[in-house]
Amino acid sequence: MNNTIAVIIPAYNEEQSIAHVIHDIPKNIANHIIVVNNNSTDHTQQIAENAGATVLLEKQMGYGYACLKGLDYIAKNNINPDIVVFLDGDYSDYPEEMIDLVKPIITQNYDMVIGARTKSGREKHSMTPQQIFGNWLATRLMKIIFNAKFTDLGPFRAIKYDSLLKLNMQDKTYGWTIEMQLKALKQKINYLEVPVRYKKRIGVSKVSGTIKGTIFAGIKILSWIFKYSFK
Repeated sequence: MNNTIAVIIPAYNEEQSIAHVIHDIPKNIANHIIVVNNNSTDHTQQIAENAGATVLLEKQMGYGYACLKGLDYIAKNNINPDIVVFLDGDYSDYPEEMIDLVKPIITQNYDMVIGARTKSGREKHSMTPQQIFGNWLATRLMKIIFNAKFTDLGPFRAIKYDSLLKLNMQDKTYGWTIEMQLKALKQKINYLEVPVRYKKRIGVSKVSGTIKGTIFAGIKILSWIFKYSFK
């Protein structure tokens, strides 16, 4: 592939998993692997650097803060990728499936591709009941309100860089994925879902693994949906 692809991996205390994630990324398609260390208290940064990634530090805690830090680095270093891929650092996704996400963009001119964690591709207990319900509720509301075809808010996703810039992403915490999908709907960008496999993450989730994280993520997701339903 001749397209320039940048991968952004937000990571908070992922010392057990981050090297596996970086290692499994197809190096023949990923030109830039950027790990954003979101103020980890373990050895995430050193391990990611040793694995060959460019590592940035974002002290402000939040998934969106980390993603925006990665995009700021891309802009300031004039990388100008054709495609940006977002991938979690917990090794719950299969990084080698990145080819399945970028292929429809390259060969069919889609703007954005979401990796959908289908039931048949999910390892048992890899998603909590609240995650499954939250995804169902959010995508159901998007279908009712916006006639969307999304079935998942999966964080493993690829998007054309110029399309991403047009979305003017702003969310700093739990609402990053839903904001991207809602803005894609509003701006009528061409999107697609492809099924991806999903396994139990290494370590404990900082969102779905805590009551506070689950509640705040749910509130943020619903607030974005209702905010855009009145625009």
